[in-house]
Amino acid sequence: MRAYRIPQLTGIQSLTQVEEAVPKPAHRQILVKVIATSLNFRDLALVSGGYRGPIAPNVVPLSDGAGEVIEVGPGVQRFKVGDRVASCFFQRWFGGLADANSPGSALGGPIDGMLREYAVLEEEGAVAIPAHLSYEEAATLPCAAVTAWHAMVEHAHLRAGQSVLVQGTGGVSIFALQFARMMGVRVIATSSSEDKLARAKALGASDGINYRSHEAWDEAALACTGGRGVDQVVEVGGSDTFSRSLKAIRPNGFISMIGVLTRNAEINPMAILAKRANVQGISVGSTQMFEAMNAAISVNGLKPIIDRVFSFDEAKEAFAYLQSAAHFGKVVIKV
Repeated sequence: MRAYRIPQLTGIQSLTQVEEAVPKPAHRQILVKVIATSLNFRDLALVSGGYRGPIAPNVVPLSDGAGEVIEVGPGVQRFKVGDRVASCFFQRWFGGLADANSPGSALGGPIDGMLREYAVLEEEGAVAIPAHLSYEEAATLPCAAVTAWHAMVEHAHLRAGQSVLVQGTGGVSIFALQFARMMGVRVIATSSSEDKLARAKALGASDGINYRSHEAWDEAALACTGGRGVDQVVEVGGSDTFSRSLKAIRPNGFISMIGVLTRNAEINPMAILAKRANVQGISVGSTQMFEAMNAAISVNGLKPIIDRVFSFDEAKEAFAYLQSAAHFGKVVIKV
């Protein structure tokens, strides 16, 4: 089978296509013929050596993938041959609180990921695909969509009539926008592109703030809410945007810390105390969160937003396109 590995973490050019034997599923594992994968910012950080999580030597990258079960190992009960499935980011976080072993089961980092033609997954590390989604659409869900769901439903417990601010128009932010509108939640979106803000509004955002022309975007968000502040910020920027996120939320509001895009500024804990803010780090989510999200996606007929689909041989081009930040939504590689 064809696969990509990263022998050295020296940038996109270190992605190397190789030929390998098709793996075999062991006890309670399934073998999946991978049909599509998708990229996340984590994958860029990993290939360039900027990822702070555990990384196996010469790893197969990408946590996200979807395909067809073609073989099941002994003891498998959740799936059968022919089922359409998507990978879970963590192969060993089925439900409840993540334990100390969960980070070591993340695909495309400490263990081999999905940028290959065949992949072995734990049976509890995969979920059934909503019937109305294509493999390409399903491949966008494991990291970005589950992260947004975890932040909005499990952390902030958003309800109809509340408000959320989403930063930028990458995968997590666009899924957050879509989930918010699905729940009757108002969305305020930020971006440096007027075109992207217009597209966000077309998806249902009530307001768009250009943080290039309105550097004090927190003040603009307060103005949008009549001075009250938003109920939640889905924080993907990192430390450089965190102080403005604190100012943008209402008292006792929620900040879901997701982003690692910036790491330079220091965080003042007194500002958290003054706002009585609920701040929580979000690290994707469990299999049960993924299944609950898929149930909601199925009922509402939600369709992920895909910007571009690249071929397997264009993997480096797909990484470069994500790096350019020109995308709106998800970047997919068809295997």
